[in-house]
Amino acid sequence: MMIFRKAPFTILVAVVLVASTFSFSGTATLAADSNGKDLIIYQNIPEAEVKVEGNQIELTALNIYEDGHFKTTSEGLTWDSSNKNVATVDENGVVTFTGQNGRSFITVSNGESTDRIAVHRKHSENLVIKEKETRYHVIDNAIKGMTLQEKIGQMLMPDFRNWNGENVTEMLPEIEQLIQEYHLGGVILFAENVVTTEQTARLVADYQEASEKYGLLMTIDQEGGIVTRLQSGTHMPGNMALGATRSPETAENVGQVIGAELQALGINMNLAPVLDVNNNPDNPVIGVRSFGESPELVADMGTAYIQGLQNTGVAATAKHFPGHGDTDVDSHLGLPEVPHDKERLLEVELFPFQQAMEKGIDAVMTAHVTFPEIDDTKVISQKDGKEISLPATLSHKVLTGLMREEMGYDGVIITDALNMAAITEHFGSVDAVIQSVKAGTDIILMPVGLEEVADGLMEAVETGEITEERIEESVKRILTLKIERGIIQSENPLPVDEIVANAEEIVGSDAHKQVEADAAEQSITLIKNEDALPFDFSSEEKLVVVGNTYINSLYDALRAYHENTELIVASGPLTSDQLEELDDASAVVVGSYTYNVNGRSPDNPQMQMIHQLIQEMEAPVVGVGIRNPYDVMAFPSIDAYLAQYGFRPSSFEATAATIFGENHPTGQLPVTIPDQNGDVLFEYGFGLSY
Repeated sequence: MMIFRKAPFTILVAVVLVASTFSFSGTATLAADSNGKDLIIYQNIPEAEVKVEGNQIELTALNIYEDGHFKTTSEGLTWDSSNKNVATVDENGVVTFTGQNGRSFITVSNGESTDRIAVHRKHSENLVIKEKETRYHVIDNAIKGMTLQEKIGQMLMPDFRNWNGENVTEMLPEIEQLIQEYHLGGVILFAENVVTTEQTARLVADYQEASEKYGLLMTIDQEGGIVTRLQSGTHMPGNMALGATRSPETAENVGQVIGAELQALGINMNLAPVLDVNNNPDNPVIGVRSFGESPELVADMGTAYIQGLQNTGVAATAKHFPGHGDTDVDSHLGLPEVPHDKERLLEVELFPFQQAMEKGIDAVMTAHVTFPEIDDTKVISQKDGKEISLPATLSHKVLTGLMREEMGYDGVIITDALNMAAITEHFGSVDAVIQSVKAGTDIILMPVGLEEVADGLMEAVETGEITEERIEESVKRILTLKIERGIIQSENPLPVDEIVANAEEIVGSDAHKQVEADAAEQSITLIKNEDALPFDFSSEEKLVVVGNTYINSLYDALRAYHENTELIVASGPLTSDQLEELDDASAVVVGSYTYNVNGRSPDNPQMQMIHQLIQEMEAPVVGVGIRNPYDVMAFPSIDAYLAQYGFRPSSFEATAATIFGENHPTGQLPVTIPDQNGDVLFEYGFGLSY
C-alpha cells in the first residue's frame, strides 16, 4: 500500500491549477485497456493534494478497475516529459524542475492506457496543473460500482484485540475472512496487538494485504501520556503535560514524532488528540488527557499537535465532541451529562473543535455524553425502563444540526467505542448503530456483534429506515480521507522486510527520544517549595522514597542521581518499623497517584499516609503528583510539591532532574487547583522555578 504525505496546515510550494484554465495541445488518453482497466496519475484526482518538496514531486500511477476500485501500480510503466528543459522525470515518476520557466507534460503509459499531468515553472513557482475529466472522479465512480454490503463495510471499524482468549499479535485466517466477508473499512489496534516494532509492522502489513480492494484505516489511540498503546518506541508525555509547557512548538514536535512512528508501522489514523476542556477537577476519564482548562490553550496546543501529526501523513481525530471535560462520570461506565446552554458551549467546550475544523482536522470523534440544552430528546433506557436523554453519539441535532450545519464540518465523524457502558447499558447494539448513522456518523467504532450490526444496517436500508444515499454520503467522506492520506491498496507493495527495517530505524530513534525528554522536562511544574528544593546532598545523606503505584519508577529515577536512596512501598499509613527507617533521612519524597475525587479524599489511606509523613517528619517532605496535579488539594501543608502529569519513564526522569536541580522547572499549571472548600489554592498559570 502506498502512503502519500498531506500537510493541510502548511503553505505548499506547489500551486495546483485546473488544466482547462490553460490552452494546451494534445489530449489525455481516456480508453481503458484490454483488461478493462484505466491508468491515471494519482495527482490528477481532485481530492489528492499535490506537494512539491524543493524542486521535486513524486507522481504515482493508479490502475482503475471496471467496478471502480483502484490500486497503485509501479511496474511496466513508461514515464516521459514533453519538455525536458523545464522538467525531467525518471523511471519511478519523480519529476525534477530544472528552474527554467515554461511548461511540460509528464506522461505515463503502460503500453495500452496513458495519462498526463502538466507541470509549469513561472515567477519562481513550481506549478502542477491537474487534468479535468470525469475519469479522475475515482471516488464517485468507486461508489457507483460498490454493492450495498461493500458500502456498509467501509463504515465498520471493529477491534480484534483478542481471539479465543489470546492476544492477536499476528494475522489469523478467521480475521482475514471477516475482513473480506464484511468488506471492512478499518480496524482499531490496542496494546495487546502492538508489542514490538517488527511484530506490529508485520501485523499491519498483513491486515492491509487481507483487504481486497480498498486500503484499511489502521487506527490506534496513541495520544501520549496515560493513553499510549505502542509498547515500543517513544512514550510521549500526555496532553496536560504539554499544556504545562505552554509551547505549541513542543506540541507540534510531539505530534510529529507520534505520527512518524505510526506511519513507519503502517498505522495511518490516530484517535488523537483529546480536545476536551478539563474544567472539572472531579473528571474521572479525561483529566490529564486534556491540555487544560482554558479553551484557548486547548485550541492552541491541540491544533499544533494536529499539524505535527497530519504533516506525517497520519490522519488525526479530535475527540470527544461536543466535549467530555466538564463531567464527573466515566462514559466507559455510565452516561454523563453536560448541562450547559449553547452559548456557554460555544465559548468553552466547542471552541477547540471549531478551531481544529477550520484548520483541517481529518476526523472528529463523538462523545457518549448527553447535552440536554442542545438535544432534549428523551428515550427509554433498556437498562431500567427509565427516561434518559439522548447521548451525542446518537443525536441528529448534535452531529448534523450542530457539527455539520452550524459549525460547517464536512469531514469524517467517528463514534467513540460502541461497546462502552454509556451505550450498551441503555441501547441495543444494532439499534445504537442505526441511530448513530441516522444522526450523522460515518464510522462505527467497535460495534458489538459485527455480523448482527452489518445485517441490521442492511435491513435498515432495505426497509427504508436509512436511505442508501445516506450511506453513500459516509462512504464518500471515508474514501476522500483515504485518497487524501494515500491509503490505497498497491499492486506492488513494498516487501515486508523493507517495511520492518525502515520502522526499526524510525520508531524509538535517538532524535525522537530527545523530543520526548525535552517535552517532559518543560512540563514539570513546581507548585510549592518551602526551601526544600533542589536537593544538594552529600553521599552520606539518606533520601527515602515512599508510595505505592508507580513508586518503583520514581525511586529508580531518583536513585540514578543519589545512590543513598531507599524505598518504602506503602499504600496507607506507615507502621512503626517503617517510620523508624525515616529517622535518619535528610528528606522524604512521597509519590501520590489518583485519578478521581475519591483518591484524594481525607479518608483515603494514601492521603492519610501523606499527612502522617508531614506530621511526623522534621526533614522536608516533597510530594510528586505522579498523574493528577489536583492531589495537593488533600495535603496543602506539604513542604514542596511537583506535578508531572503522567507515569511514562521520561516524566519520572524529568522529575528527578528537577528535584536535584539539573532541570530548572518552567511548567505552568494548565488548570486551577482549588482547595477542599472550592476556593483557589493554586491559580491557573502558576509555577515556580529556582
